[in-house]
Amino acid sequence: MMKKILLMCCLVIGIATVSHAQGMRMSPEDRTKMMTDSLNLTSAQQTQVLAVLKTSQTQMDSVRNAGGDRTAMRPIMMSTNQKITAILNDTQKAKYQQMQANMRAKMRNNGGGGGN
Repeated sequence: MMKKILLMCCLVIGIATVSHAQGMRMSPEDRTKMMTDSLNLTSAQQTQVLAVLKTSQTQMDSVRNAGGDRTAMRPIMMSTNQKITAILNDTQKAKYQQMQANMRAKMRNNGGGGGN
């Protein structure tokens, strides 16, 4: 059950990341602020999440610049999601999973952010 939830979260982050790559992308700082507001992150968590997101963005940019597609980015997105989930407490994890479910539903309703 937990693996299914984790995979779904990874998928949603992947779709969101690719959608942002095709349009306007949020900076790691903006994403951290959004997560801080939504999940009430502590200052220590903010620092950790920001570091994870900066690393992820660097890796994603590298893949993008090399002509990579969603498939090449998926391991990065999954790793990022796992690292962020590990930083959160149980209450935050539940909220984060709900945020991911809401994003997934929104992406479905909006056509998934376009295809390559």
